[in-house]
Amino acid sequence: MERVRDYLHRMDKVYWLIITAVSVFSLVILKSVSRATNTDYFQTQLFAVILGYGAAFVITLFDYKDIASFWHVIAGFSVLLMVYTILFGDAVTSSGGVNARAWINIAGRTFQSSELVKIAFMITYAKHISILKENNLLHRFWHVCLLGVHALVPVMLCHLQGDDGAAVVFIAMFLFMSFGGGVQKRYFLLIAGVALLALPLMWNYVLEPYQKARFTAVYNLDDPNVMMGDGWQQYQARTSIGSGQFWGKGLFNGPRVEENMVTFQHSDFIFSVVGEELGFVGCTALILLLAVLLIKTLLIAFKARDTLGTCICFGFFGLIFVQSVVNIGMCLALFPVMGVTLPFFSAGGSSAACLYFGYGLVQAVSMRRMEVEGLDLARQGRRKPALKL
Repeated sequence: MERVRDYLHRMDKVYWLIITAVSVFSLVILKSVSRATNTDYFQTQLFAVILGYGAAFVITLFDYKDIASFWHVIAGFSVLLMVYTILFGDAVTSSGGVNARAWINIAGRTFQSSELVKIAFMITYAKHISILKENNLLHRFWHVCLLGVHALVPVMLCHLQGDDGAAVVFIAMFLFMSFGGGVQKRYFLLIAGVALLALPLMWNYVLEPYQKARFTAVYNLDDPNVMMGDGWQQYQARTSIGSGQFWGKGLFNGPRVEENMVTFQHSDFIFSVVGEELGFVGCTALILLLAVLLIKTLLIAFKARDTLGTCICFGFFGLIFVQSVVNIGMCLALFPVMGVTLPFFSAGGSSAACLYFGYGLVQAVSMRRMEVEGLDLARQGRRKPALKL
């Protein structure tokens, strides 16, 4: 009982309340979406949430430094998983040119390997930065270059899978974690310069024709040819969001949701469902919930006991922030379609469960912010000082 009381005292209750509110909101929206198809997205998501909660709780029982000490095992497993997916994974193709092999089949269910590798990257990259900082090597040019090589591994493997949306998320996590870990600003300027110079090369030699069409479609949705072609999803999503106006059509009452007008409205375009049924109010509530989650994650990062904990929090922040901005931007036709889901809200068991793994790591950082090398400073402070003779 003492251990239970100690655990409850140390856990960040506000953080648990935030993630619970996000989870309930997600399940309600997916329950509404389920009526449009024969698939019960609510049931799948509920199972993923329960699994994720359980895994997050288990993770909080361990010191994140102990978990990170197995970085070499985690890194090796991640690379093998991604390579296995490239060679033997399930492929998704379309007449538009999409050819992605980013999923593996487990017991009749698909699992997106990059979702788990994102959490693994939080651990391995945070460990890499913390080692450099402990040895006063973070300012050395070649060691910073090696950090870039570390990040390029999952980025290139995602590209080989045909999942460039996930590659963009890894790049964002790399930048946020590098910033949180204390990499000097001049290296960010160098990265920005290299990226600008590389843009023409990427456009001409890296992006597939269907990806270029998605970029151009964003700015030509009023063209009937684009509207009925490459811009169909975004045009329909924007229409659904606008139809909800201020208060929305009402939960479980969206006619466009019921008719499944927006392709993949259960995953990549779940925000359009919120917009139609709950209107501007519902969209604002969703964004505020994610914003509170992000702010709380940053507060935990700033109070972490070491660089490793800070970087883990910044990795989770980067993951949630970038996916949220890109996904909502896709639905509003501000960004091209990139196959990036809305964290915690989009249907997808692998995505939802893995996000809770990341949440568990951040919660573990929060619970041990008052410890130094295993010594609980909070408990030590509550003890009565010994009498001096």
